[in-house]
Amino acid sequence: QVQLVESGGGLVQAGGSLRLSCAASGRTFSSYAMGWFRQAPGKEREFVAAISWSGGNTYYADSVKGRFTISRDNAKKAVYLQMNSLEPEDTAIYYCAAREMGVTRVINAYDYWGQGTQVTVSS
Repeated sequence: QVQLVESGGGLVQAGGSLRLSCAASGRTFSSYAMGWFRQAPGKEREFVAAISWSGGNTYYADSVKGRFTISRDNAKKAVYLQMNSLEPEDTAIYYCAAREMGVTRVINAYDYWGQGTQVTVSS
């Protein structure tokens, strides 16, 4: 069982940066693949980025590639999403998720979810 708590969201101007954090509980965090997803008002939840248990493999949605960076610190049981060059289209609730199997972009493959953190980018 893993519990996830996101933090770091907020209001930022276009072109600015934010760093989201996801703190995990549970003894086997290092064996979980982790992902970040987001959901904008009136839209379906979508994949943003994912990272393998070791951190050796990362994947990004085309819309954030080159602007966002996912990373993890297994000793701290945390995963991060550094978001640069933010755009109003990035406005959404951002969710952290974990799964016991290999890393994937597939939303429904993730077993555990946090409550989300709001990111608002003003133009």
